[in-house]
Amino acid sequence: MLELRDIIDLKFLQKFQDDFAQSMNIASITVDKNGTPVTMPSSYTNICSNLTQSTQIGKNRCAQCHASAGEEAFRTGKPYIYKCHSGLIDFAAPIIVKGTLIGTILGGQILFDNPKESEFKHTARELGLEEEEYYTAAKEVKVVEEQKIKSAAEVLFSVANTLSQEGYQRLKITELTGTLTESFEQISSATQHLAASSMEVTENQNLLNNEIVKVRELSNKINVILGYIKDITNQTKMLGLNTSIEAARVGDLGKGFSVVAKEIRNLAGNSRETSKNIAELVKKIQESVEKTMQVSNTTLDITEQQSAAIEETNASVEEVTSFTIELDKLAKSQ
Repeated sequence: MLELRDIIDLKFLQKFQDDFAQSMNIASITVDKNGTPVTMPSSYTNICSNLTQSTQIGKNRCAQCHASAGEEAFRTGKPYIYKCHSGLIDFAAPIIVKGTLIGTILGGQILFDNPKESEFKHTARELGLEEEEYYTAAKEVKVVEEQKIKSAAEVLFSVANTLSQEGYQRLKITELTGTLTESFEQISSATQHLAASSMEVTENQNLLNNEIVKVRELSNKINVILGYIKDITNQTKMLGLNTSIEAARVGDLGKGFSVVAKEIRNLAGNSRETSKNIAELVKKIQESVEKTMQVSNTTLDITEQQSAAIEETNASVEEVTSFTIELDKLAKSQ
């Protein structure tokens, strides 16, 4: 709920009210939307401060009068001049923000004509005060022209509402900058978390690249070993062939060697076929490793770019956060 003290510096309002009351030679006070004073009375008359407000009945009537006058002024949207419960002429200048009454500047405590003895003595009896003293105090009240009061009310109305509108704008700026600061702090925290995650991803990607390189090196070593196996296979094949020749040359005595030679040739053939299959698999592994390496390098480039972008974003967020803090300070200093 918006309060008068939220949008107007009450110390400044008090000084303005004091200076205005003294220069215009009229009393003044500012109350909230419930009629409760938020400033000290300025240039109050003897009849009000020392007599009417000296009793609880008088205080209660003044509060009711203030609230009713503020409501009427709010209803019409302009200063309202009226006769208060004690018989003096007062006015109410409403302070309105966004269509809501948040306070009223009250002024007056003057008369348009000389006081009527019977009216003031009747009021004194109702308040439980000494009649003659009350009437004497009423005769001390200044008699002024109605136009002077109207002009004073219009001035207070214009100044108070200008102050309230400026104060409301400052309040909204403060609230918005506070929200922006909080949001940017959350964004900054999120980007910092993302940056940390991105760095971790980059590190993991580097580790993956290293492992892929190792797999490629192992594939190359397997190819070298397959070369050895191929040589052994060829040598085994030649051995089998030579054994068959020797077995045929010795006739029946070489039949056992012939069987061994056949098995050696079969072994050589199987080894050659197995080596061929292994070589094809290794080739596919190497092709897959090369593709994975390319994708990995691309991913690494992207993650590094993302890390750089996140760092730039975080720097920008910190800069904007700094601006919003400065804006908040400016709004509060007004």
